[in-house]
Amino acid sequence: MILPNSKKQITSSKRWWRRLTATILLGSVLHTTPIPAIAQHNNNQVGLQSVINLINQATYTYTDSTSNYNFQGISSQINLSPNPLIDPIGRILGCAGALIPDYKGFSVSLYEPNLSDPTGTELGKLTSLTRTELPDIANNNIPGGKAPNTENSNPYFITNNPAGIYNFLLDPSKGQTDAGKTYIFVVNPPQNSIYKQRRLKIQIVGSTVSVNNGVVRYIATSLDGQPISLTGDTKIEGTVVFVPNAEVVGLDLLAFELTTNMCQANQVQVIKTGDRATAEPGDTVIYRLSVKNLADSDLNNVVVTDNLPLGFNFSPKSVRGELDGKPVTITSERNGNTVLFRTQAIIPTEKVLNIAYAAQLTSDSLRGNGRNSAIVNAQRADNGFSTKDGPVTHQLKIRPGIVSDCGTIIGRVFVDKNFDGEQQPGEPGIPNAVIFMEDGNRITTDPNGLFSLANVLPGSHTGVLDLSSLPGYTLAPNRKFRERNSQSRLVRLEPGGLVRMNFAVTPTFQEQVNK
Repeated sequence: MILPNSKKQITSSKRWWRRLTATILLGSVLHTTPIPAIAQHNNNQVGLQSVINLINQATYTYTDSTSNYNFQGISSQINLSPNPLIDPIGRILGCAGALIPDYKGFSVSLYEPNLSDPTGTELGKLTSLTRTELPDIANNNIPGGKAPNTENSNPYFITNNPAGIYNFLLDPSKGQTDAGKTYIFVVNPPQNSIYKQRRLKIQIVGSTVSVNNGVVRYIATSLDGQPISLTGDTKIEGTVVFVPNAEVVGLDLLAFELTTNMCQANQVQVIKTGDRATAEPGDTVIYRLSVKNLADSDLNNVVVTDNLPLGFNFSPKSVRGELDGKPVTITSERNGNTVLFRTQAIIPTEKVLNIAYAAQLTSDSLRGNGRNSAIVNAQRADNGFSTKDGPVTHQLKIRPGIVSDCGTIIGRVFVDKNFDGEQQPGEPGIPNAVIFMEDGNRITTDPNGLFSLANVLPGSHTGVLDLSSLPGYTLAPNRKFRERNSQSRLVRLEPGGLVRMNFAVTPTFQEQVNK
């Protein structure tokens, strides 16, 4: 700024000029060292803080008409505030803090919590907000509203608002800003949207409210697990501030404004497939993991956790990776039955990372269920938010092949002449004797009194001799093993084993002879 000197024509009076020069002189004397002026920047695009190098200085010269003394100097530099102001209007943004391309169908609501819900997270009734009107409507009973929600509607529809902004006005006279007051803030996306509903609990923790002035502190907590801020926080503390301006002068209402991030419900997808539906010990199965990026940002730091079934031998040298038709490096790490796959590759939006590997079945696989599961974890490249999907499973039916853990039960029904429970030469078998197993199977002995049951699962099994199938015979007393003095037998069959189940009988006339 250049001030006119005394040689130029001055239209104002000399008295006014003296006051002006005196004021500038006083400022020059008091501020011998320039004090930087602070400016605040408002980034209205996405509500984010940005760094701007702002330099604004002015030089000045003037001459005192009474003393004919020349003055000159330079103003202080205007610097950007290290903490820029953020747009005070609440805003609905995308997951990375950018504007959503289309806000059609979006709405925001403020609810009271459901009093019958002990968790305080279920919705009650809509909060009754004080009605407002456009500021230029002359009505002494209804206060002027604040744009964009000039009528203080609840819910408020953002359909025709391309910037995604909203606001609600709280009324301290109704106790809406009292400490301990709790609300549930809801963002409803349109139907068939890639976004899901957001719920945030707002709890008032303190307030200082007076006419045309007020500050209310609150804590916002995410009820859906999604982050509230760009730093990934799910719980933040903020303030509701009354701002007296042309639109709300004379009101004792406070503007509730909170920037909310909308992240897609599904940002990554993992699919697990195998090259066959059945296999047997000795076979090699090829598994494939497909990781698809469904987010509106690139994904990095991809980690896939795969849990192999029992008896599957992972082959590290078989691991291959492919992205967009090009090979990528995949590292693997095994810990027991868990295998971790990592890659430094970045998955662009709508692209698929494929991971393939081989596993060989061992004989232990027969004791497993053949089901393995996989989970993927990744990070958004724009804001570092974590995302995951899974578990997804693949079921493989395992055939025993040449390896089987089934066993065989063999036995005999015979006449025990010496009552020792064992068959010796001269102790004949009894044909057509019937044995019932615990699963209801009925077995009949052959002409030599022998029977067998193949392909029996390992474990404990019970057989009962049906004495009604042996007319003229009864159980032979066992003089060596008291537990065999019963018409039932309990045996333990090991995997692939063989176990014997014998029944000793004696003619009923023999008992009469012994008596």
